[in-house]
Parts: sequence; structure tokens; C-alpha cells
Amino acid sequence: MKKYLLYLALPILIYGCGKAKSNENKREVSELETTETVNELTEIREASIKESLSYLSSDELQGRQFGTEGIEKAANYIQKQFKKADLKPYFSTYRDSFTHNGKTGYNMVGFKEGNDPQLKNEIIVLGAHYDHIGIVPESKQVNGDSIANGANDNAAGTASILELAKYFSAKETKRSLLFVLFSAEEEGLIGSKHLAQKLAEESAPIYVMLNFEMIGVPLENQAYSAYVTGFEESNLAGKFNQYAEKEVFGFFEKAKEFQLFKRSDNYPFYQEMNIPAQTLCTFDFSNYPYYHHVDDEAELMNVSHMKTLLEDIIPGIEGMANSAEKEIQLNNKQ
Repeated sequence: MKKYLLYLALPILIYGCGKAKSNENKREVSELETTETVNELTEIREASIKESLSYLSSDELQGRQFGTEGIEKAANYIQKQFKKADLKPYFSTYRDSFTHNGKTGYNMVGFKEGNDPQLKNEIIVLGAHYDHIGIVPESKQVNGDSIANGANDNAAGTASILELAKYFSAKETKRSLLFVLFSAEEEGLIGSKHLAQKLAEESAPIYVMLNFEMIGVPLENQAYSAYVTGFEESNLAGKFNQYAEKEVFGFFEKAKEFQLFKRSDNYPFYQEMNIPAQTLCTFDFSNYPYYHHVDDEAELMNVSHMKTLLEDIIPGIEGMANSAEKEIQLNNKQ
């Protein structure tokens, strides 16, 4: 009340002071917002992982099957997140369009240019598929639930790529980064085949492709954080662990036995471009029972594990992106 009376008594003086105070408040708010924004960008956050994971695997998206309204909503969401992270489209838009069985699909592609005059012309691809199988037949429904939400397969991988896109938007790297979310993986790697062929035809300077698949629950009884498919195809795992100064990636016998190297979106890049292209995964066939199942829901995902895994992976990505030479190489088996 006293402050109010003082303002009335000294209108001219208070006008000037009030204006200064207003500007000061605006400056304080602006600085606070900037600090919060920077903090949010430069750290991996459970809240943002959970937000993306929950939306992408929600019933609203109806299981994100290729060619449906649900996957269109997912594409729109991804586009908004790419814009929010200030990624640039690699092509004319974020959408790399293709057709399959008379339907149109989109790989979502965002680009962060490196800052080194020479090394920025070498590109690291970080990818995951964002489609799933959609509505299941009556024989696979459980208590009337027909939506295969695909939280672990592969909203978890998609949310992780979006989180890394946000993180690296505020980090400088020497090499450029390409963030790709593939469609039609469940149709037979159609989206990744299309993009890998397109980039190969354009002689795009892709250095390494690292794919994220089914990482929503932790591995059990393993010394490493995730296994990589095609472990013996390159020195990627060893170099990654060296960059991170811990055992991030390891060998998983079942991945070799089931030929998982050839069963995810890394493989077309290996085929078309003859580069190190591998998938990381934490699904070991025993730690999660809901593969292609209506109970593959967001609430079953271990977001704390996902955050820790991404934090473990970041030093490896930074090592690849900033090394003076191309240290990740295919193993010569000839």
C-alpha cells in the first residue's frame, strides 16, 4: 500500500522508475528463460523423453502403421520437434517422400551442419524407425485392445533421436549430423532402402550410420549398456567404448544367431554405401515380452534407463563427430 501511495504522489518520477523497473524485470525474465532454454537443450531430460514416448505410443496414433492417419500425426510431431531443435531440412523439406503399395510415406530428415571447414562435409547418420504395425487382427487382441502401440518398438528409439537432436542443436561438432526417422520399416525396411539408395545416388558423404532400435528397457546381467548388431563388421563398438571410457557397446550372441544386422534400418546403408552401419539395441528376447503386442505401452518403458543410455552414448557420438580422422572403419575380411 505504501508503495502504491508513493507512486501516486510522484507520478513523473515513478513513471521513469517504473519504466526502468519494467525493463529490468523483462531483462531478468529474458535471462531466466534463456538459461532454462540452454539448460534444457544441453542435458538429456527424462521429462522430454517421456513426453515424446507417451505421445508417439498413445492410442491417438493407432499404432503408427505405414500409410495411415496415425503415422501422419507422428510425422507432424517429429517435424515440430525438428523445428524446435532448429534443425534444417537436408532436402527441400523435412519429408523424404516415397511410395509403397500405392501409399505415400515419409522419412523425416533433419540436418545439423558441422563447424569444421573440411570435416563438416562428412556426415554421421543417427536414425530410428517411427512406424509400427497398427491395429492387430482379432486373434491377437487382448481384452478388446486392438492397438499395437509400439512403445518399445520403436517409439523409444524415435524419442531418443528427438532427444539427441535437441541436445546436439546446442552443441558444436566438427562433422555434420543427420537425424533420420524412417517409415515403413515394418513393411520390410522400405523407408531406409529408399533413403540409402537416394543418398548413394547423390554420392552423399556419409561416414557412419548408427540406428536405435527397441531401447526402452535395460539389458539384464550384462557389463555393457547395449549390444550392437554386426559387432564384428567394424570397429565401431571398440572405438565407441574408447571415446566414452566405459563399456557402452558389447557383443550379443543372439544378435549374430538371428542375423539382426540385416533386419533393421542400418542394413540398407551398409549395402548401398559400404560404410559402418549398425544398430544398437537393449531388447534381448527375454527382458520384454510384448514384441508386436498390444501391451507394448509407454508406461512399461524405463525412462530413467533411456536417459542413462543416451548419456552413455553421447561421448561416442562426439568422438565420431570430432576425431581428426575417420577412425570408425569396416573390418577387412578379404
